Amino acid sequence: MLTGGRRLRGTLAFLLTCWKLNLAGAMEFRMSFLLMAGMMVVNNSVWIFFWSLFFQRFEVVNGWSLPDVMMLWAISAGGFGIAATLFGNMNRIAWLTANGQLDVYLVQPKPVLLNVLASRMSVTAIGDAAFSVILYVLFGDGSWLGFAKYALAHVVAAVIFLFFMVIVGSLAFWIGNAEGLTGQMFNAVVSFSTYPTDIFKGWGRVVIFTVVPAGFISYMPIGLLRDAVQWDFLLGALGMSAGIAAFGTWFFYAGLRRYSSGNAIAMRS
Repeated sequence: MLTGGRRLRGTLAFLLTCWKLNLAGAMEFRMSFLLMAGMMVVNNSVWIFFWSLFFQRFEVVNGWSLPDVMMLWAISAGGFGIAATLFGNMNRIAWLTANGQLDVYLVQPKPVLLNVLASRMSVTAIGDAAFSVILYVLFGDGSWLGFAKYALAHVVAAVIFLFFMVIVGSLAFWIGNAEGLTGQMFNAVVSFSTYPTDIFKGWGRVVIFTVVPAGFISYMPIGLLRDAVQWDFLLGALGMSAGIAAFGTWFFYAGLRRYSSGNAIAMRS
């Protein structure tokens, strides 16, 4: 029990150190940092402008109102922002594997997957996280319960984003260069998570709740953030996030047994 507690404290200390150093590295070029994060906020705001124009003409569409769509974007942008800020290598597993760049992580006395993911920070993702906060202030429920549901939605979204990309990136252990596939699947999960779930019917709806589990992110404004929580959806979303995390971790380490060293001297990337 004591050994497990020490190991957990050591892992948390390691994570905090990684995040601190990543942020310090990003802030070394402060103007570039502010511009990249700020441009992501501007980029997301363009989509919000178009959605606002749409709902000026149609106030409610399939039960979705403008605040619902704003919170959809808040959860999607915030979930991705948290995942990519804290674990910025989640989109680069395929590249690291195909180019033999995992060697440096294998010789370090830390969990390989955690070490890989936390060794990099996405600066633009900080802009996504900030954009989420702005939308919540403008459109969210300001109560303590509303904030708690908002925070829970972010945890679920971040876990799904993170481990979906771990699974896709780990395909490189089996099929070789999977960078193109990783990029396509990343675009798919981001795109599906930023549109109201109810526009998808039939097999499309099945796909976004299974193959590309973006539906568990995009349905949050209806299933969790409203006054009446849909408990079947919430339990399904929690189950999906736990399941994809467990499978993603297993899948990465199963693939790691097939990994061939790049025989190259490299630094953490």
